[in-house]
Amino acid sequence: MHPIVYGIPNCDTVKKARTWLAAQGLEATFHDFKKQGVPEAELNTWLAAVGWETLLNRKGTTWRKLDPAVQAGVTDSASAKAVMQEHASTIKRPVVAWPSGKITVGYTPEQWPL
Repeated sequence: MHPIVYGIPNCDTVKKARTWLAAQGLEATFHDFKKQGVPEAELNTWLAAVGWETLLNRKGTTWRKLDPAVQAGVTDSASAKAVMQEHASTIKRPVVAWPSGKITVGYTPEQWPL
């Protein structure tokens, strides 16, 4: 099995992660949110593994462009999930699903299980 990198192809952080993985000799599968959407079963797994506060990117452009009422309505896992399903770019990237079952969020090679 190979790690699966979830994100969008033009994201600099996703590019760095994919390049780093390739440099380690790891063949990673890439899942493009823009073309393939956000898989609900995986989103549930990510939320259970890392929590909605870690998974939701509140610093990005997409979040800042959301209506303030939508932002204020995100108070728990269910409300965060709804926003992330509708606006995939509010998911912090990359999400990496490792063959071991571990889920990591962001470009953090020092924390990645190799």
